[in-house]
Amino acid sequence: MKRVLTLVVMAPLLAASAAFAANAPAADLAAKGKALVMHGMCHDCHTPKTFGPKGMDFDWSKSLSGYPATQPLPPMDKKALTPGYWVMGTPDLMAWVGPWGISYAANLTPDPQTGIGLWTPEVFIQAMRTGKHMGSGRPILPPMPWNFVADMSDDQLKEIFAYLKSLPPIKNAVPQPVAPADVK
Repeated sequence: MKRVLTLVVMAPLLAASAAFAANAPAADLAAKGKALVMHGMCHDCHTPKTFGPKGMDFDWSKSLSGYPATQPLPPMDKKALTPGYWVMGTPDLMAWVGPWGISYAANLTPDPQTGIGLWTPEVFIQAMRTGKHMGSGRPILPPMPWNFVADMSDDQLKEIFAYLKSLPPIKNAVPQPVAPADVK
């Protein structure tokens, strides 16, 4: 009898808790997403860097805005385009050269023209699950670990997306990837 009474009393509370979680304020989702982004080290590739006496640091004013559109690539050894050679990255870890060609860290801010401003949570989840830009476009290239991100739950991906959408939009048209045959 006590167990039945407990279930009868607790059932509405559990349902209310589940409903609250399903309708959690965007700020709560964004806070959880920020923690996932920080622990996932997304800033390492997607946030421009500054260099000072203590070495490299993040330029937080351009958080997750991707490879700076106006920044030229440093000289590269084209052997990096050949399978079996070392993969090379720019000193700020925002552009990479390997057998796939050249890839640039994407703008993850909610800018509608140059970032993810027009994306929906469903498009973001599909992109992370398939490794395709916008879920069905060009491949998401190395070193983006989309295949590991794909193992995250839908809720975790929605939290990351909520955090990205909470950032200030930064207009930064990251260069498109370059195929190996087109590297000059």
